[in-house]
Amino acid sequence: MLKLADQIIKVLHIEPTDACNAACPQCARETDETFDKSNIHHLDLNQIKNIVSDDDIRNLDKMFMCGNYGDPAAGKHTLEIYKYFRSINPTIILGMNTNGGLRSIKWWKELAGILNQPRDYVVFSIDGLADTNHIYRINVNWNKVLENARAFIDSGGSAHWDMLVFDHNQHQVDSAEYMAGMYGFKWFRAKITKRHNSYPVSFLQPPKGWRNPIVANGPIKCHALNESSIYITSKGIKYPCCWLGYNDSEHILDTFDSIQRNWGTDPLKTCAKTCRTHDNGTSFTNQWQREVEF
Repeated sequence: MLKLADQIIKVLHIEPTDACNAACPQCARETDETFDKSNIHHLDLNQIKNIVSDDDIRNLDKMFMCGNYGDPAAGKHTLEIYKYFRSINPTIILGMNTNGGLRSIKWWKELAGILNQPRDYVVFSIDGLADTNHIYRINVNWNKVLENARAFIDSGGSAHWDMLVFDHNQHQVDSAEYMAGMYGFKWFRAKITKRHNSYPVSFLQPPKGWRNPIVANGPIKCHALNESSIYITSKGIKYPCCWLGYNDSEHILDTFDSIQRNWGTDPLKTCAKTCRTHDNGTSFTNQWQREVEF
């Protein structure tokens, strides 16, 4: 049985591949010097079954695909994995985060047919409009993203529009929000990335007049423990969360007890940056500065 500490896992985060069409300058694909783009991984269903039992799947409330290095739409077995989870657990919430620039309209329509329950969703990360999205989402065609998103929505899928706000696109936030509502997205959310300090890029500047992301200084409130979740990489390695799964960290699932014991005195930098509390939330949960439900 999959567990985190003594908790049965209720949320499973899967990175189905470390392949991606984009070259976002502050993404781990570009900043992690150890990442080998010539050695791409695709989780297949047999690998999933060796990690997650049918009983584990039945116990889940949610499974979503995102990851550190890849885009789920680039995965060779993404649809097959979703279908299998749905067949074992018909009421499970299924989700995905994507830049939206891959695959055919037919593929997105098929995905909508699988992610067909009321709380299923796809998050499309769209950082502006046709003249700005590609500045950060390098190699992603905005028109293709909108075409895919509309195919998914028109086929009954629930889509969310997430926007990273920079100096170069902040004037388009209102227009992007309006467009999201017009095209049938269910949510529009906007935030500033915290990566400007860690991975500065000359042509990427934070927006003016928006709050800088807060690195909190209160006690650790572990996001993974809070939702009883774990993360599985495209190599099939289990980690407590995606943040600890970055850069083939040594902090695998089996080391979580020792990680937890140190939170009160000397927490890991990753835990401190992500899950310290501030204003009744954490650096992670308080990141969104505009959230609109349509």
